[in-house]
Amino acid sequence: MNVLHINQSDIGGGAAIAGYRLHQGLLAQGINSHLLVGGVKTSSDRVAAVPSHKRRIENQLYRFTRRFGLNYINHLGSFDIPKHRFYQEADILNFHNLHTGYFNYLAISSLTKNKPAVFTLHDMWSFTGHCAYSYDCDRWQQGCGQCPYPGTYPEIARDNTRLEWQLKDWVYSKSHLTIVTPSQWLTEQAKKSMLNRFSIYHIPYGLDTDAYQPLDKDKCKNILGIPAEKKVIMFCADGLQDSRKGGDLLVQAIQTLPKALKAETLLLTLGSGGEKFLEVVGIPTLNLGYVSGDRMKSIAYSAADVFIFPTRADNLPLVLQESMACGTPMVSFKVGGVPDLVRPGITGYLAQPEDTQDFCNGIVQLLVDREQRHKMSENCRAIALNEYSLELQAQRYIELYKQVLSSC
Repeated sequence: MNVLHINQSDIGGGAAIAGYRLHQGLLAQGINSHLLVGGVKTSSDRVAAVPSHKRRIENQLYRFTRRFGLNYINHLGSFDIPKHRFYQEADILNFHNLHTGYFNYLAISSLTKNKPAVFTLHDMWSFTGHCAYSYDCDRWQQGCGQCPYPGTYPEIARDNTRLEWQLKDWVYSKSHLTIVTPSQWLTEQAKKSMLNRFSIYHIPYGLDTDAYQPLDKDKCKNILGIPAEKKVIMFCADGLQDSRKGGDLLVQAIQTLPKALKAETLLLTLGSGGEKFLEVVGIPTLNLGYVSGDRMKSIAYSAADVFIFPTRADNLPLVLQESMACGTPMVSFKVGGVPDLVRPGITGYLAQPEDTQDFCNGIVQLLVDREQRHKMSENCRAIALNEYSLELQAQRYIELYKQVLSSC
């Protein structure tokens, strides 16, 4: 079986990492998997860039489409994908994140005309008038328009969200897709959307549970230069000041911690752009910057007593999966697909959305109760092995691919 994944990047960003892990899982199962991506960061004969040889024309079109609030339809190179060897040799396509500025969603119908396709959703963008996350807005269920959040990613210069919604709906009406959603929350959203015309399957992300596993805490602290007596709370985000990831909420929650607990606690962070953010948290900090290596991330998770993730909107956060696999209990908000991973009293503490005092209470509870942390740590590892192994995810996708191919 030959599978072609189309994604924003091979390893650049959460959706890219999730897609690349699936690619590796399929290869391990003997499936011939390739990637066409917007941004190539690895060196592999199985990875290539999406065609974009019409760059000059695309740039000229962008000036027009951007002005009218229509994202991505300037990318004409997407219609040349059928000329690529990866496409021609593929038995089935697997779309992933189609935004970020490399792909024209109007090409979906032509790409699926002669090739069956699975569409793995990594956020809400596929069925909204522009946004990746709609927060408290449900206008995407009726057709968008009068967007309350034009500045959210991907931002728009003009509110043409109803037209973009209609364009997506029109394209899907002429396409042949099977939808996969990684979280239970996104499954329910997709069922309420224009995508409900297709079959929808829930398959969680998988990860390498050998690469991500509990390591000796004292040794990990020593490697990172963290005093052995310090309690460690950890936060990870590509951009530490990203509003959606809740860096501002994290600051408020940490500042609310009891003074005595602050004195014995250190904040460990992974991510970029957090210099000012780290200056105001009120406790010692250690920022490792952007870390891509699995081993170093496992060392960081294992050094932490609690992983804290104050996200405002998310699908099935990879960092929570990674923390779980490393046996580190978690504190997060009850939003999106987070409850799939952060299970109250079992793997961590779920605070009410935007409630920084509740979030603070969760941090205190887990830091103070060592016995509870230990039990949660064991639960985290067991659940990661039983529900989120890369082998299990790959097997589920292979079964789905076979099912889709047999129905063609």
